[in-house]
Amino acid sequence: MTSTSVPEPVEPAAPSRLSAETRERLADPRFTAAGLLFEAADGLRDAISEAIDGSAPAGAEMQVLMRLARSPGTRLRLADLASQVAMSASGLTRLIDRLERDGLVQRSACPTDRRGAFAVLTDEGLAVITDSLDVHLAAITASFTGVLPPDELEELLRSLRTVRDVVRPGASAGTADGRSCEGEPRD
Repeated sequence: MTSTSVPEPVEPAAPSRLSAETRERLADPRFTAAGLLFEAADGLRDAISEAIDGSAPAGAEMQVLMRLARSPGTRLRLADLASQVAMSASGLTRLIDRLERDGLVQRSACPTDRRGAFAVLTDEGLAVITDSLDVHLAAITASFTGVLPPDELEELLRSLRTVRDVVRPGASAGTADGRSCEGEPRD
């Protein structure tokens, strides 16, 4: 049996060693805003995963299935889907491969652009989403939407969309470049 060595105590940085400018910058409310957003998002993700506890898809799988279910024709270009779920192209490819093996998603070529491909929700994928709606909605309500008055929720949603559109401009519904696979501008 190996013994685990305990590190020697380290003296923390003395607050007096921080300059007044550094202390002021560390107290900037922008750090608080970003920190609260990250904490809330991580907590919400954890609460939903705990509520689901294996009874439905979670994480990236659920994001992909939900995005497809909520998209026109239950399909999205793979490049747009990657942007919407914040995954690399290779990460999304592996996930789509897995979902395809499970019969939840199919790939479909763009009829006019050989480089374009869609992820399309199958009937089985739609059934998985439909069967998991209640558990997801209950978790979302308990941890997020149900804890805010309606007017605060609407304001938060507007604010989140504004931020999302800056940090992930291709993440809104449809294509990142505003064009269909055929190259025609979208409505």
